[in-house]
Amino acid sequence: MLIFLFLVLAPLAASAVRYFWLGDGRQNWQTADRSSAGLLLPAADHPEAVIRVFGARTVRWRSIFAVHTWIVVKEKNAPTYTRYDYTAWGEPIRTNGFAPDGRWFGAAPETIVAVNGERAEVLIPKIRYVIENYQFRSYGDYSVWPGPNSNTFVQAALDAVPELRAVLPPTAIGKDFPYTGKWIGLTASGTGIYASLAGYVGFSVGWVEGLEINFFGAVLGLDIRRPALKLPGLGRFGMTPGL
Repeated sequence: MLIFLFLVLAPLAASAVRYFWLGDGRQNWQTADRSSAGLLLPAADHPEAVIRVFGARTVRWRSIFAVHTWIVVKEKNAPTYTRYDYTAWGEPIRTNGFAPDGRWFGAAPETIVAVNGERAEVLIPKIRYVIENYQFRSYGDYSVWPGPNSNTFVQAALDAVPELRAVLPPTAIGKDFPYTGKWIGLTASGTGIYASLAGYVGFSVGWVEGLEINFFGAVLGLDIRRPALKLPGLGRFGMTPGL
Protein backbone atom coordinates (compact mmCIF):
# COMPACT_ATOMS: atom_id res chain seq x y z
CA MET A 1 0.00 0.00 0.00
CA LEU A 2 2.86 2.38 0.80
CA ILE A 3 4.46 1.68 -2.57
CA PHE A 4 1.14 2.27 -4.32
CA LEU A 5 0.57 5.57 -2.51
CA PHE A 6 4.09 6.67 -3.38
CA LEU A 7 3.53 5.86 -7.06
CA VAL A 8 0.33 7.92 -6.98
CA LEU A 9 1.49 10.86 -4.87
CA ALA A 10 5.05 11.31 -6.14
CA PRO A 11 4.03 12.12 -9.76
CA LEU A 12 1.34 14.49 -8.50
CA ALA A 13 3.92 16.21 -6.30
CA ALA A 14 6.28 16.50 -9.26
CA SER A 15 3.50 18.01 -11.37
CA ALA A 16 2.70 20.49 -8.58
CA VAL A 17 6.35 21.50 -8.25
CA ARG A 18 6.53 22.03 -12.00
CA TYR A 19 3.46 24.24 -11.90
CA PHE A 20 4.43 26.37 -8.89
CA TRP A 21 8.13 26.61 -9.78
CA LEU A 22 7.96 27.10 -13.53
CA GLY A 23 4.37 28.27 -13.89
CA ASP A 24 2.27 27.47 -16.92
CA GLY A 25 3.09 30.65 -18.84
CA ARG A 26 -0.56 31.55 -19.32
CA GLN A 27 -0.82 34.46 -16.86
CA ASN A 28 -4.42 35.77 -16.81
CA TRP A 29 -6.65 32.97 -18.07
CA GLN A 30 -9.38 35.46 -19.01
CA THR A 31 -7.15 37.08 -21.63
CA ALA A 32 -5.18 33.94 -22.55
CA ASP A 33 -4.64 32.98 -26.18
CA ARG A 34 -7.39 30.80 -27.64
CA SER A 35 -6.29 30.98 -31.26
CA SER A 36 -5.60 28.02 -33.56
CA ALA A 37 -2.51 25.99 -32.70
CA GLY A 38 -2.08 25.05 -36.38
CA LEU A 39 -2.84 21.35 -35.94
CA LEU A 40 -5.53 21.30 -38.64
CA LEU A 41 -5.43 22.39 -42.25
CA PRO A 42 -8.16 24.81 -43.37
CA ALA A 43 -11.27 22.73 -44.04
CA ALA A 44 -11.37 23.92 -47.66
CA ASP A 45 -7.87 22.50 -48.20
CA HIS A 46 -8.72 19.12 -46.67
CA PRO A 47 -11.71 17.54 -48.46
CA GLU A 48 -11.43 14.20 -46.62
CA ALA A 49 -13.59 13.41 -43.61
CA VAL A 50 -11.82 14.11 -40.31
CA ILE A 51 -12.08 12.95 -36.70
CA ARG A 52 -9.86 14.48 -34.05
CA VAL A 53 -9.74 14.36 -30.29
CA PHE A 54 -7.56 17.04 -28.76
CA GLY A 55 -6.49 17.55 -25.17
CA ALA A 56 -4.84 20.45 -23.32
CA ARG A 57 -4.05 21.25 -19.72
CA THR A 58 -6.91 22.76 -17.77
CA VAL A 59 -6.86 26.27 -16.32
CA ARG A 60 -4.79 27.46 -13.35
CA TRP A 61 -3.93 25.04 -10.50
CA ARG A 62 -6.20 22.35 -11.95
CA SER A 63 -3.60 21.89 -14.69
CA ILE A 64 -1.50 20.07 -12.08
CA PHE A 65 -3.92 17.18 -12.27
CA ALA A 66 -5.89 17.20 -15.47
CA VAL A 67 -6.42 17.92 -19.13
CA HIS A 68 -9.55 19.10 -20.92
CA THR A 69 -10.44 17.09 -24.02
CA TRP A 70 -12.75 17.84 -26.93
CA ILE A 71 -13.95 16.37 -30.23
CA VAL A 72 -13.65 17.75 -33.76
CA VAL A 73 -15.34 16.21 -36.80
CA LYS A 74 -15.74 17.13 -40.45
CA GLU A 75 -17.65 15.20 -43.09
CA LYS A 76 -16.23 14.71 -46.57
CA ASN A 77 -16.13 18.00 -48.52
CA ALA A 78 -17.68 19.90 -45.60
CA PRO A 79 -16.59 23.58 -45.65
CA THR A 80 -15.98 23.76 -41.88
CA TYR A 81 -14.99 21.67 -38.88
CA THR A 82 -17.40 21.10 -35.98
CA ARG A 83 -15.97 21.25 -32.48
CA TYR A 84 -17.75 19.84 -29.42
CA ASP A 85 -16.80 20.71 -25.83
CA TYR A 86 -18.51 19.85 -22.57
CA THR A 87 -18.08 22.77 -20.16
CA ALA A 88 -19.05 23.91 -16.69
CA TRP A 89 -20.49 27.23 -17.84
CA GLY A 90 -23.39 28.00 -20.14
CA GLU A 91 -25.04 25.19 -22.02
CA PRO A 92 -22.96 22.09 -21.17
CA ILE A 93 -22.49 20.83 -24.74
CA ARG A 94 -20.87 23.74 -26.54
CA THR A 95 -20.69 23.62 -30.34
CA ASN A 96 -18.01 25.66 -32.12
CA GLY A 97 -17.38 27.82 -29.08
CA PHE A 98 -13.67 27.88 -29.89
CA ALA A 99 -11.33 27.32 -32.83
CA PRO A 100 -11.29 23.59 -33.72
CA ASP A 101 -7.62 23.23 -32.76
CA GLY A 102 -7.53 26.28 -30.51
CA ARG A 103 -5.37 26.69 -27.47
CA TRP A 104 -7.26 25.98 -24.27
CA PHE A 105 -6.90 29.32 -22.49
CA GLY A 106 -3.27 29.51 -23.55
CA ALA A 107 -2.37 25.82 -23.31
CA ALA A 108 -1.36 24.23 -26.61
CA PRO A 109 -3.41 21.11 -27.41
CA GLU A 110 -2.08 17.67 -28.28
CA THR A 111 -3.67 15.23 -30.70
CA ILE A 112 -5.06 12.16 -28.95
CA VAL A 113 -7.05 10.63 -31.82
CA ALA A 114 -6.61 11.29 -35.55
CA VAL A 115 -8.67 9.54 -38.24
CA ASN A 116 -9.12 10.66 -41.86
CA GLY A 117 -10.81 9.50 -45.04
CA GLU A 118 -13.32 6.71 -45.53
CA ARG A 119 -12.81 5.34 -42.04
CA ALA A 120 -13.75 8.70 -40.56
CA GLU A 121 -16.81 8.91 -42.83
CA VAL A 122 -18.15 5.66 -41.38
CA LEU A 123 -17.52 6.61 -37.75
CA ILE A 124 -18.67 10.24 -37.65
CA PRO A 125 -22.42 9.38 -37.59
CA LYS A 126 -21.85 7.20 -34.52
CA ILE A 127 -20.05 10.05 -32.74
CA ARG A 128 -22.73 12.58 -33.65
CA TYR A 129 -25.46 10.22 -32.42
CA VAL A 130 -23.83 9.93 -28.99
CA ILE A 131 -23.39 13.70 -28.76
CA GLU A 132 -26.99 14.39 -29.77
CA ASN A 133 -28.32 11.88 -27.23
CA TYR A 134 -25.87 12.46 -24.38
CA GLN A 135 -27.87 12.25 -21.16
CA PHE A 136 -25.94 14.85 -19.13
CA ARG A 137 -26.83 17.81 -21.33
CA SER A 138 -28.86 19.94 -18.90
CA TYR A 139 -27.69 22.94 -16.89
CA GLY A 140 -26.13 21.74 -13.65
CA ASP A 141 -25.22 18.27 -14.92
CA TYR A 142 -21.52 19.10 -15.19
CA SER A 143 -19.41 17.99 -12.24
CA VAL A 144 -15.66 18.66 -12.16
CA TRP A 145 -14.95 15.54 -10.09
CA PRO A 146 -15.49 12.66 -10.35
CA GLY A 147 -17.74 13.44 -13.33
CA PRO A 148 -19.53 13.81 -15.60
CA ASN A 149 -17.13 16.39 -17.00
CA SER A 150 -15.49 17.14 -20.36
CA ASN A 151 -13.49 13.93 -20.32
CA THR A 152 -16.55 11.84 -19.46
CA PHE A 153 -18.27 13.35 -22.50
CA VAL A 154 -15.38 12.51 -24.84
CA GLN A 155 -15.05 9.01 -23.39
CA ALA A 156 -18.75 8.40 -24.10
CA ALA A 157 -18.16 9.27 -27.76
CA LEU A 158 -15.11 7.03 -27.95
CA ASP A 159 -17.03 4.18 -26.33
CA ALA A 160 -19.48 4.36 -29.22
CA VAL A 161 -16.74 3.70 -31.75
CA PRO A 162 -14.61 0.83 -30.41
CA GLU A 163 -13.08 0.58 -33.89
CA LEU A 164 -10.97 3.63 -33.00
CA ARG A 165 -9.20 1.69 -30.26
CA ALA A 166 -8.64 5.07 -28.65
CA VAL A 167 -7.50 5.60 -25.07
CA LEU A 168 -7.64 8.94 -23.29
CA PRO A 169 -4.52 9.88 -21.29
CA PRO A 170 -4.32 9.18 -17.55
CA THR A 171 -4.64 12.93 -16.93
CA ALA A 172 -8.16 12.91 -18.43
CA ILE A 173 -9.80 12.89 -14.99
CA GLY A 174 -13.45 11.94 -15.31
CA LYS A 175 -13.00 9.45 -18.14
CA ASP A 176 -13.66 6.62 -15.68
CA PHE A 177 -16.96 8.03 -14.43
CA PRO A 178 -19.65 5.35 -15.10
CA TYR A 179 -21.95 7.59 -17.14
CA THR A 180 -24.11 4.63 -18.19
CA GLY A 181 -24.81 3.72 -14.57
CA LYS A 182 -22.95 0.41 -14.97
CA TRP A 183 -20.17 -0.02 -12.45
CA ILE A 184 -18.70 -3.04 -14.23
CA GLY A 185 -18.49 -4.04 -17.89
CA LEU A 186 -16.35 -4.26 -21.01
CA THR A 187 -13.79 -1.59 -21.82
CA ALA A 188 -14.36 0.74 -24.79
CA SER A 189 -12.29 -1.42 -27.14
CA GLY A 190 -14.09 -4.59 -26.07
CA THR A 191 -10.73 -6.17 -25.26
CA GLY A 192 -10.99 -6.04 -21.47
CA ILE A 193 -13.09 -5.25 -18.41
CA TYR A 194 -13.52 -2.33 -16.04
CA ALA A 195 -14.98 -1.77 -12.60
CA SER A 196 -15.71 1.62 -11.09
CA LEU A 197 -17.17 2.73 -7.77
CA ALA A 198 -19.05 5.83 -8.97
CA GLY A 199 -15.85 7.08 -10.59
CA TYR A 200 -14.00 7.50 -7.30
CA VAL A 201 -12.00 4.28 -7.40
CA GLY A 202 -11.76 1.49 -9.91
CA PHE A 203 -9.66 -0.29 -12.46
CA SER A 204 -9.60 -1.37 -16.08
CA VAL A 205 -7.55 -4.02 -17.80
CA GLY A 206 -7.55 -4.75 -21.52
CA TRP A 207 -5.29 -5.38 -24.47
CA VAL A 208 -5.86 -1.86 -25.84
CA GLU A 209 -6.30 0.02 -22.55
CA GLY A 210 -3.54 -1.77 -20.66
CA LEU A 211 -3.80 -1.83 -16.86
CA GLU A 212 -5.17 1.29 -15.17
CA ILE A 213 -5.99 1.88 -11.51
CA ASN A 214 -8.16 4.90 -10.72
CA PHE A 215 -7.65 6.19 -7.18
CA PHE A 216 -9.90 9.21 -6.57
CA GLY A 217 -9.20 10.49 -10.08
CA ALA A 218 -5.47 9.79 -10.08
CA VAL A 219 -4.77 7.13 -12.72
CA LEU A 220 -1.75 4.88 -12.46
CA GLY A 221 -1.20 2.37 -15.22
CA LEU A 222 0.93 0.31 -17.54
CA ASP A 223 0.53 -0.34 -21.26
CA ILE A 224 2.03 -3.61 -22.50
CA ARG A 225 0.75 -3.53 -26.08
CA ARG A 226 2.51 -0.24 -26.81
CA PRO A 227 4.90 -0.05 -23.86
CA ALA A 228 4.31 2.98 -21.68
CA LEU A 229 3.93 4.05 -18.08
CA LYS A 230 0.86 6.09 -17.10
CA LEU A 231 1.36 8.47 -14.20
CA PRO A 232 -1.06 10.77 -12.35
CA GLY A 233 -0.54 14.44 -13.14
CA LEU A 234 2.37 13.79 -15.51
CA GLY A 235 0.68 11.68 -18.17
CA ARG A 236 1.89 8.92 -20.44
CA PHE A 237 5.59 8.08 -20.89
CA GLY A 238 6.49 5.69 -23.69
CA MET A 239 5.09 4.83 -27.09
CA THR A 240 2.04 6.72 -28.32
CA PRO A 241 -1.22 4.75 -28.01
CA GLY A 242 -1.72 4.35 -31.78
CA LEU A 243 -3.70 1.47 -33.27
